[in-house]
Amino acid sequence: MGKQRTRSERAARAREFEDFVAGAAGRLLHVATLLTAETRIRNPYAQELLAAALAHAYAVRERGHDEDPYALTRDGLALRFARTARRHRTGRGGILGALTPTERLVLVLCLYEGVPEEQAGALLGLPEARVRAVCARAVARMRSRTGKGAAA
Repeated sequence: MGKQRTRSERAARAREFEDFVAGAAGRLLHVATLLTAETRIRNPYAQELLAAALAHAYAVRERGHDEDPYALTRDGLALRFARTARRHRTGRGGILGALTPTERLVLVLCLYEGVPEEQAGALLGLPEARVRAVCARAVARMRSRTGKGAAA
């Protein structure tokens, strides 16, 4: 049977998580907004994704797991988005709206968040080579969309 935490230990862990949320919520909301291809002004689905990922991260940490809360929340965002991506085939005005949900997911994880391709593949259940190919295709699509790829 696991060891019981005292009320003060639970309160300290809750304050620690509140401090994490206060410091990281803005960046995590931006990650969620990029995934959903919503705009910064109108991003209800991104907010919903973030709330669910934060609740899950809090619950996992309450069970005694001392994982990095940022990585835990980011990975939760990615997995929740991947499970519901069919609802977001087209963007809603965000900069990544022209990409498929899988392209957005890989691009945000690998390029914006700096997650290694091997780790992103393990998280998403994709081979590393597939992650690399999806990332390259997404970058090429973004370049052609902005006209920067035409000069090459």
